[in-house]
Amino acid sequence: MQPPRFWQRSHSVAAICLTPLSWMYGAATALKLRRGARLRMDVPVICVGNINMGGTGKTPTVIDLVTRLTAMGKNPTVISRGYGGSMTGPVMVTSEHTADDVGDEPVLLSGFGAVCVSRDRAMGAKVAIAQGADVIILDDGLQNPALEYDLTITVVDRAVGFGNGRVFPAGPLRELVSRGLARTDIVLAIGSAGSVRADGLPLLTGILEPLQTGMDWKGMYAYAFAGIGRPEKFFNTLRGLGAKVVATREFGDHQKIPLAILKRLETDAWAKGAQLVTTEKDAARLPVEWQVKVLTLPVRLVIDDDTELVRCLQALF
Repeated sequence: MQPPRFWQRSHSVAAICLTPLSWMYGAATALKLRRGARLRMDVPVICVGNINMGGTGKTPTVIDLVTRLTAMGKNPTVISRGYGGSMTGPVMVTSEHTADDVGDEPVLLSGFGAVCVSRDRAMGAKVAIAQGADVIILDDGLQNPALEYDLTITVVDRAVGFGNGRVFPAGPLRELVSRGLARTDIVLAIGSAGSVRADGLPLLTGILEPLQTGMDWKGMYAYAFAGIGRPEKFFNTLRGLGAKVVATREFGDHQKIPLAILKRLETDAWAKGAQLVTTEKDAARLPVEWQVKVLTLPVRLVIDDDTELVRCLQALF
């Protein structure tokens, strides 16, 4: 679903009217962050988070970190709250789990390394360490006060930045930018254009590039659907590959698509002579029998200059 347009306009009437509610939301976030002492783990803890509501590129960033740490000879485990799943954990994700059990992101991430789903992040980290983890990656942890972090990476979508700079619901932010960046070590701006505030912190830039799978997208008639933070990015990526996107359908972030809707999409695509295409994260929510019917376009993070990231990762050990 598209975010409200006024989230990009700091002086809109809607944003101004909603500001009192923003104060309440921001105060609640600040109170949560002050509650209790953060627990120090015996292994390094990396936090990947964002200040914005919705998708900024955290999942590709986590995949990139898991790949890098594994190449360094480490045994990382991702801790996820398992949004959209029924299990509260702690539970180590296996091939037997579905998105209904643990959420779509843990299912996707488990293809790259160990994942523990736990609403209690500290308990999840303890279970992961007991299972052999020598480094923890906390997915979406910037506003979570459970653990002490050794490295915090805040991910920003360059195309929208921090919007109008206001906290939800007057704007797209979970908290004030200054407060979020005060707990950040590296700002990672993903996208091909746009300026991003970093307050003097190391600013890395990167893009999400389609993974070369041998699929020839050029000229393919595609019916694209997605339930991610910014579906239009996915649609534009397909177009950039030369696919003829004849129709698109947007769903809410993490939304499970009912079987009746899937059948309607299939019928519509057939009528248009098009192939159904979706994202990796959306594919993780599809029933098994539908995963063979729908093509998936995977993307991977490519960082322009990763020198600072490499230095920070090496300094953890």
